[in-house]
Amino acid sequence: MNTIESTAVPAMTAGRLINAYLQEARAECLRYLRNPGFLLPTLLFPSVFYVMFGIFLAHSNSADAPRYLLASYGTFGVMAPGLFGFGVSLALERDTGLLTLKRALPMPPGAYLIGKMCMAVLVAAIISIILLCLATFVAGVSLPASRIAAFFVLQVLGVLPFCALGLLIGTLVKGQGAPGVVNLIYLPMAFLSGLWIPLPVLPSFLQSIAPLWPAYHLDRLALSVVDLGEGGDAIHALVLLGFTAVFLLIATRRLRRYG
Repeated sequence: MNTIESTAVPAMTAGRLINAYLQEARAECLRYLRNPGFLLPTLLFPSVFYVMFGIFLAHSNSADAPRYLLASYGTFGVMAPGLFGFGVSLALERDTGLLTLKRALPMPPGAYLIGKMCMAVLVAAIISIILLCLATFVAGVSLPASRIAAFFVLQVLGVLPFCALGLLIGTLVKGQGAPGVVNLIYLPMAFLSGLWIPLPVLPSFLQSIAPLWPAYHLDRLALSVVDLGEGGDAIHALVLLGFTAVFLLIATRRLRRYG
């Protein structure tokens, strides 16, 4: 009687494992950097808003307006790579079957998500550099090197809560409806967090619900970095960590269950 012997699949070596993560991250970054429909609006919106209100109209605002708007539009800018890069693309890739194909490939399970996270971090870094250059060389914002470095690091890490939120959105909605759903979250969150209009100008009810949004807490930290903070940085950082953990936990459970 013939017997069929099963052969064990050899485990990936550490070098091949690291290379798999690097290649997936490289592919995701190149894919989005070559997509002008994603890259140009993501880079231009915060930059154009800062040029308009932080530079051209700065004379009608206070002397601190360029610094204040650097923090606000920096937060507004890093929201987009996480929400759109994760939320919209994941929903589309689930619908088209690309996510199923990637799961069938001999690649580490987390490489897909790590690759998208690297893409979002890279785009957030580019946005941060553009805004810092506009603020420093055009708007005349003077910040010590330590604060410039802290602002850059904060913006790069600040994209992570929105990556987690985008991941959750991508597991909940269909591909065709994802852009509309993301915009329904993205734009109201920016407004209600005080990124476009300072919170003291808004009605008291809207001020009271601002802490419900992760963008509010990131903006408070950014204002603190540019020396316009009101304290409570540790609380804001912990809230952002909590948002990230909760969104990520729910999203990964849904991915395991529903794909």
